[in-house]
Amino acid sequence: MQLILDNVAQSSNRMHALIHKMALSADGRFSLSATGHLRGATGLAGSRNWRLVKFCNGELMGQKLNVTQVRNGDNTSKQAAANKRQVCMSLTTNIPAVGSKLRDLEMEKRDPRTVVAVVLGGGAGTRLYPLTKRRAKPAVPIGGSYRLIDVPMSNCINSGINKVYILTQFNSASLNRHLTRAYNFGNGTFGDGFIEALAATQTPGEAGKRWFQGTADAVRQFHWLFEDARSREIEDVLILSGDHLYRMDYMDFVQNHRQSGADITISCLPMDDSRASDFGLMKIDNKGRVLSFSEKPKGDFLKAMAVDTTVLGLSKTEAEKKPYIASMGVYVFKKEILLNLLRWRFPTANDFGSEIIPASAKEFLIKAYLFNDYWEDIGTIRSFFEANLALTENPPRFSFYDAAKPMYTSRRNLPPSKIDKSKIVDSIISHGSFLNNCVIEHSVVGIRSRINSNVHLKDTVMLGADYYETDAEVASLLAEGRVPIGIGENTKIKECIIDKNARIGKNVVIANSEGIQEADRSSEGFYIRSGVTVILKNSVIEDGLVI
Repeated sequence: MQLILDNVAQSSNRMHALIHKMALSADGRFSLSATGHLRGATGLAGSRNWRLVKFCNGELMGQKLNVTQVRNGDNTSKQAAANKRQVCMSLTTNIPAVGSKLRDLEMEKRDPRTVVAVVLGGGAGTRLYPLTKRRAKPAVPIGGSYRLIDVPMSNCINSGINKVYILTQFNSASLNRHLTRAYNFGNGTFGDGFIEALAATQTPGEAGKRWFQGTADAVRQFHWLFEDARSREIEDVLILSGDHLYRMDYMDFVQNHRQSGADITISCLPMDDSRASDFGLMKIDNKGRVLSFSEKPKGDFLKAMAVDTTVLGLSKTEAEKKPYIASMGVYVFKKEILLNLLRWRFPTANDFGSEIIPASAKEFLIKAYLFNDYWEDIGTIRSFFEANLALTENPPRFSFYDAAKPMYTSRRNLPPSKIDKSKIVDSIISHGSFLNNCVIEHSVVGIRSRINSNVHLKDTVMLGADYYETDAEVASLLAEGRVPIGIGENTKIKECIIDKNARIGKNVVIANSEGIQEADRSSEGFYIRSGVTVILKNSVIEDGLVI
């Protein structure tokens, strides 16, 4: 059968979708049942053709729609002549009932109430140490006034997803405190939304007596959450990481997953040679199905994963620069498939990327979802440092400033920053800070920072402070020859990360002029990682010290 849709949004004459035989009832209603074919007519224009594709892609099977006027069309086309069973029909321009049904269908496909997000709090964070010495990776501050956990949480909120679990294991106290202060959906009081931080816990049985062994094992140990009363409407489980920087509409991702009929969908992006070995890589066919998956391959195994990334829609030039398809570690699973994989199919597998996904590629339908936008894995001191400084670029590759999709964090009720006689170039100054006659270049200054006269910061990430010291306390400390929180007079700092509540004295130089790449000087209050000096939280750098 062929349908011709008059004056209904359509951008080309090549729109095709499988539908089922249309049966027209006496009251002007129709239902869909056995196989047929849809073609858009030439010359039609508009902007809703994609809704019609969705409508004709099996989403209305067995349902009936009111149509204001349905009339038989001219059954003289070549295709109709070739197949006498075809019936050409035309829907007139005024079809509010159809449009309403289509919108309802689309909303049903995007219904965030049927999605639960699971944010993985990560392991011990050894690559981000010493920033993770007393905090979980998702609790690490970023961008002056945010924490890494704010990224997936804000993406969930902006996507309409209000059911979120955060799985933690290491140093979770500050993370739990931040989540409690920043995100409270009422936990069922005013609706069905909730935010729950779940720490690793012991349960009866041998498996329940050990720590999380990996991403999949962490979800497995809480699998019963997806089977309780609150999860009865859940259809898909979104697996997220707590240490990535990006902005994404998760419901677009979920909708793509549902329309494709995939069991698992992996969000991916094109990757260049220099970083490809740090990620899970995949090969896909021209329909986006994942054919093979390899977690962080090296050497010849890495070369074997190179593909023609024009399949993702890249130009030939872009494809030559980025010949790999890398997993972002962001997945969506059908709930039943996830439970089957974790409990029965791979009951001892610990990790999604290195075990479950590669083993499932041939047995289950796994699709790739292209995310060709800014994304950064904040997994090392160097990546953390560079991602923060990238925020100061003009224009920045990523920005926390987006009125349509804001990033949320804890309310602190701090006053505006006070800046006296200072020069600030390509930098971010967070609220509640005091800057006096200083120079700040290409740096990020966190909340409650105090920077005194003749200080010069360049290429520096200062995380700020958890509290203020009063003027009387500062005066008392200086009178005793001690160092207050902040940076003292005449200090020069570059290529440095200054953790919270650090006390840096007068006439200090932090420049790593010898180019040392790695050093552990915890007794002196600092580490050096990948050439970046990291001043420890609550540490004291005495007057006149040169690092």
